Amino acid sequence: MKTLSLCILAGLSLSACATGNANQNGATNNGSNNGSNNTVTQYPVEAAMLNIYTKERSQKLVGTIDGQNVSAEIKVTPKGPMVFNNKKVQGAEINTINKLNNQITGQSVAINYFTKNPLMFYGFTDSSGEYSLATQTTTIPKMATIGDSSKLLTENTYSDSSMAKKIGTYNQGWSLQRDSNNTAWFCIGTSANLLLDNDPAGSSEECYKINAKGNILSSKVTISQPSNNGNRKMVFTSQ
Repeated sequence: MKTLSLCILAGLSLSACATGNANQNGATNNGSNNGSNNTVTQYPVEAAMLNIYTKERSQKLVGTIDGQNVSAEIKVTPKGPMVFNNKKVQGAEINTINKLNNQITGQSVAINYFTKNPLMFYGFTDSSGEYSLATQTTTIPKMATIGDSSKLLTENTYSDSSMAKKIGTYNQGWSLQRDSNNTAWFCIGTSANLLLDNDPAGSSEECYKINAKGNILSSKVTISQPSNNGNRKMVFTSQ
């Protein structure tokens, strides 16, 4: 499954940038408690994933790296029925435009392939020719309780559709964490490339603030990269 963090990395040479602090003032806090005493303990995580990866939406993520403004403009567009790896699936395109100081530095176009009922991911292709096959190891639950987490899938990526050269193996998992009495952070984490002893791209986590209906209120992406002084983190928040 092509996550937004991988789309950002595809368009920016982040490994060459110094760590910066994200501008978090753009994050929307529509899910604040507002004085309510009712505490929501369960959230529809499958509905949230459908909203994130399969339905039409647009968002902009912004951050600051080494004093420079970095942004990723992301648009998800459903593509309808498709065939992937000899399977009848649904497709959704993720178009990401990366900018540095408001100047375009790169663009990535990827398509995630999945089926519904239950929601299952099978892999992705992207505009660089990369071809990825996912093995989903668990079913995404309809509802999950605050504190729940699970491994989701293992994904093997190849340089092209011939699958002659494997370039990466990644694990992905999800977790649900409390934000307020009536909102939660639903996070998708991606491991570093298991084929490398030291992956310069590091690991990543994209988190979505959701309400009790699984609607997306705001989001943030954290990319952790190894450095001489330990891991450094770059945070991008929705605007």
